[in-house]
Amino acid sequence: MEGFDVGTRLRELRKTRKLSQRELAKRAGVTNSTISLIEQNSVSPSVSSLKKILDALPVSISAFFAGDEPSPPRAFYPAEELTEIGDGHLSWRLVAARRPDRSMSIIHERYPPGADTGEEMLEHDGEEGGVVVAGEIELTVAGEARLLRSGDAYYFDSRLPHRFRNVSDAECVIVSANSPPTFSEGGRELHHA
Repeated sequence: MEGFDVGTRLRELRKTRKLSQRELAKRAGVTNSTISLIEQNSVSPSVSSLKKILDALPVSISAFFAGDEPSPPRAFYPAEELTEIGDGHLSWRLVAARRPDRSMSIIHERYPPGADTGEEMLEHDGEEGGVVVAGEIELTVAGEARLLRSGDAYYFDSRLPHRFRNVSDAECVIVSANSPPTFSEGGRELHHA
């Protein structure tokens, strides 16, 4: 995660909640060493791994990366003000992450070649949709896989198990939306990853 100290932020949140590494690992269903290595910034967790850990705290992905300070509603967000919530390999930039009354999440997503939301299929409440702006992505929803190319779109019930993988040798760019804005709901949920 360029410019963001994932390890320190995770350690601070864990200590604020008075959890040992062992207890957090148990709640998240990961090994103690996974928590330790992430906190030392020795490994960069995948989005799906980070989601499991944050769910166990619980804290939302947007609060993890954006901090807890809400910002007043406004209409425009320059590119450099979008909140990066990806895993350091794939990039997800959330629009209006700290807006307290958001009723949807809009995300500018970039998947370099080989990027994957993780082997574990994602499932959460709500609906999501998006349009592939550039490149191509393999999207699996409820066991059905489809290769989507620039201009193709998707829309599905997010409770269906799903996964995004860039199986090509070019970057894939997607603009997506999901409702409710599950990035801000206490970490219980997450858009696709």
